[in-house]
Amino acid sequence: MPDGMSVLERLIQQTTARQSVITSNIANVDTPNYRAKDVKFDQVLGNEMGLVITDPKHIRAASEVGGSGIVAGTETQPWADKNNVEMDLEVAKLTENAMLFEAGVTLLKKKIQMFKNALKTT
Repeated sequence: MPDGMSVLERLIQQTTARQSVITSNIANVDTPNYRAKDVKFDQVLGNEMGLVITDPKHIRAASEVGGSGIVAGTETQPWADKNNVEMDLEVAKLTENAMLFEAGVTLLKKKIQMFKNALKTT
């Protein structure tokens, strides 16, 4: 599979994973001691984006250091019940994630259509 398609496939998979994490945060908005989680795309997609470490001072991708990309306990201050889920922030993340998912699906469709068109002309 061409590199661009594999990156888009991975992007779609990661937005799906992030959707699950965000909805879990929303579902636990009233759960005492619950810490909000998120998925960091820059850590997860580092290698797929063609990042090359050419200097020892470069930051390593999560897949090289063993990270999953899921980060517990975002920087927001907890409420009195030690829960740090902010509904407005989670809804904003959900909207951003849905837009990123749609963009990935649209780009993947366009790429497949380009291959189909190329096959028709040969």
